[in-house]
Amino acid sequence: MSIISRRFGAAALAMGLVLASGESFAQAQQQQQQQPRPAQQQQQRPAQQQPAQPPAAQQPPANRVELRATQPEWTKVCGKDEAANKEICYTTRDFGQAADQPPVLAVAVYDVKGDAQRIVRLLLPVGLLLRPGFRFSIDKGAALEGAYEICFPNGCFAESRLDAKALEVMKRGSVLNIIVKNQVNNEVIFAVPLDGFGKSFDGAAIDPKVLEAQQKALQDDLQRRAEEERKRLEGQLTPPGAAPRAPAR
Repeated sequence: MSIISRRFGAAALAMGLVLASGESFAQAQQQQQQQPRPAQQQQQRPAQQQPAQPPAAQQPPANRVELRATQPEWTKVCGKDEAANKEICYTTRDFGQAADQPPVLAVAVYDVKGDAQRIVRLLLPVGLLLRPGFRFSIDKGAALEGAYEICFPNGCFAESRLDAKALEVMKRGSVLNIIVKNQVNNEVIFAVPLDGFGKSFDGAAIDPKVLEAQQKALQDDLQRRAEEERKRLEGQLTPPGAAPRAPAR
């Protein structure tokens, strides 16, 4: 089940990026405060000395986060929009920092029958600046712009559009670079692998029964992991030699 259609927990990743960049931001502020002001500089150095001006502050390099697919493959789902009376398909996949961890980002490309352009819809973590929107590029190609649409407590939807040429580049591409800004105005790049996207986009849609089975299997797996984590934490909190706590009824 793609997180394009459900909320997800990704605040930890976003806040980690914010705090990591915030440390360098604080250091830069401290260095700036320690520098003498122009009037003080004139008083402290002899008139004949003309030291070189310090270099201008440079934008720190972007934090690059290499994501991994948390689903076996891209999933293509098709259906009819009764309001618009159009056939709509979308090809989607979830991504996280590791294949066995919860997803932190989702990508979906919508294909509306009869429309020349396709819609790229992202579900991004919270803790990012909304005002500049986002940019994305395929491999080392030119960046395209997009905008946020709506945010929920655990994630924000953002959209852009692809023409036919850009879509073909994406179907043959290797990496989708999603460029956003965190709370201290530093760039963060989410690198999303595109392997298998073109084949799934051009292929047949998934059978609804197969999709339902996949959703159930994913839900069962998440519940199993949550139960294992609960037992592990309870084991750490139980003193040595103490009887295990009886389960709540």
